[in-house]
Amino acid sequence: YRPIAAMAKKVREYRALKNRPRDSQRFALDYETMRRPLTQKRLPVRAWEDVRNEHRLFALLCRLPRFGVGRTVTRKSWLWAHDEPCYWVITRVRADYTAENMDHGRAWGYLTFRGKTEEEEREIEQPMYHDWRVVPKHEEEAFKEFTPVPEETVRFVPYPPLLRAMILARWQKEGKPITEEPLIDLQKL
Repeated sequence: YRPIAAMAKKVREYRALKNRPRDSQRFALDYETMRRPLTQKRLPVRAWEDVRNEHRLFALLCRLPRFGVGRTVTRKSWLWAHDEPCYWVITRVRADYTAENMDHGRAWGYLTFRGKTEEEEREIEQPMYHDWRVVPKHEEEAFKEFTPVPEETVRFVPYPPLLRAMILARWQKEGKPITEEPLIDLQKL
């Protein structure tokens, strides 16, 4: 056992942890060249329009009182992809005050995705994406209003092709007339 080497290793790990770039440095963006200053990687061309016209989550929350706690936020991509309401209700926020324009940090909330609300509070994923929108207070009730469509329970499904061919061959061998498609009854399983 080498206690000095072990302690030196812990010190190196601690320094590496302290020197790692913050999210505000990792996800910073030069809006003229569309490059990340830390890595010099360029954003995909398809993302440029959204980056110029849309906002990050914290760019919106830093304008609101109490960083938007209690407010409803959604994403443009969700609005396009799903008919059911998809949104976060912000419960707590930890902003990165060292970031330029205070547009970085961590936020937590309750997720409602496709009309189903999760019971647990969790950290909001992808706050650095440029497609966040705050739902105006006077529209929140209408936005959250949703009557779920009853899910259809499927009782019968078709057999896989090889099994279907085997069943049809057996029926033909037995002399049964083939009038209907063979189906699996899921209630019996």
